[in-house]
Amino acid sequence: MSERSQTETLPVLVLAGGTVLDATGQRRADVLVRDGRVVEVAPTIDPPAGATVLDAGGALVGPGFVDLHAHLREPGGEEAETVETGARAGALGGYTALVAMPNTFPPIDSVEMVRAVRHLARGACTEVAVAATITEGRRGERLAPLAELAAAGVRVVTDDGAGVADAQLARRAFEYAAPFGLVVAEHCEDPALAAGGVAHEGEWSSLLGLAGIPAEAEEVMLARDLALAGRSGARFHALHVSTAGSLALLREARRRGVAVTAEVTPHHLALTDAAIAGFDPVYRVNPPLRPEADRRALVAAVAAGEVDAVATDHAPHARHAKEAPFAEAPPGMIGLETAFGVARGALAELPLDVLWGLLSWKPAAIAGLEARHGGPVAPGRPANLCVVDPEARWRVDPAAGASRSANTPYAGWELVGRARHTVLAGEVVVRDGEAQR
Repeated sequence: MSERSQTETLPVLVLAGGTVLDATGQRRADVLVRDGRVVEVAPTIDPPAGATVLDAGGALVGPGFVDLHAHLREPGGEEAETVETGARAGALGGYTALVAMPNTFPPIDSVEMVRAVRHLARGACTEVAVAATITEGRRGERLAPLAELAAAGVRVVTDDGAGVADAQLARRAFEYAAPFGLVVAEHCEDPALAAGGVAHEGEWSSLLGLAGIPAEAEEVMLARDLALAGRSGARFHALHVSTAGSLALLREARRRGVAVTAEVTPHHLALTDAAIAGFDPVYRVNPPLRPEADRRALVAAVAAGEVDAVATDHAPHARHAKEAPFAEAPPGMIGLETAFGVARGALAELPLDVLWGLLSWKPAAIAGLEARHGGPVAPGRPANLCVVDPEARWRVDPAAGASRSANTPYAGWELVGRARHTVLAGEVVVRDGEAQR
């Protein structure tokens, strides 16, 4: 979380001329911020002497976005990203909190590692909520110290990058997590079914001669985990859901009362496996891009309220790694700065307040961050806010991003909607689209 020295004072801010948007609705209002908190929301506020005024004219003022799924790569992967650079990219995208995935080197599988990453995040442009692993070293052999991690304030545990393949161990993970209120977030992929695959198993993988990953690789493990979550009563979060079959499984599980939430990514909403036709490794992701029928099913599920969050799965890689041949390149793409614009384009019929909820207050609640992020823009609330111009048109330039990596599939795309300002705990960290530190 952002920290300031005791000799520094937070500025008095007025976010002027915008439309306030939160879970309670929309209204034309200015917002006054003092000492890191919202103190007044009114149709017109005269700025106090010395106040910093942020122009929100023609823009939406709401709780900052919260990303449930960001790979910040530190420790061990600093060539691709650091906590500092990833958080800056997040702030430029309107995020005030990121959940950092634990598949680092070494993995975040202990209280000591959690504290080390939290230390790295001091002074960052977003709050960084550190997720921890389910198993020691992400090896899938023994459980990490879940009770200790929960006592240290960890909310989300995941071996992301891989699911827990051993069903008995997965059962124990759900059973141990339940009494501690931990959210078990699974990368649902059966390793035997997915073994060697680099693209969705279907028309395009066949045409290109690439080893495929069938939809069933995701669906088999998801079905297993839904059964285990239902049996244990634990909270289960399905990471980056990508197939129509997975959506059907989630619907049925919810009818049975399973405590499950699910996320989709902007790239699975906007892209299909046809994008791999040119063998460009920027389009290699895991789970892989799926056919148009799956993409449409995801869009329909979001519109129907069957998806709980849009999460980036921001996965930076050094340039030389992504320039390898398609089948040898690591999976993943960056997405923090482009998430709002890409999701808005893919979900063009979705009301902006619904999209904002999927990016803000709903993921905040899943991550246990609702006391600080995603809440209503109201007096007394922490000033973790973003101002988004929903009509701003801009072209994606990979070289101009804040991330250390440039593996975006949207290079040259014109997107509509961009964060203008981001305020973290009352401090302006992005102003007029420019990072302030």
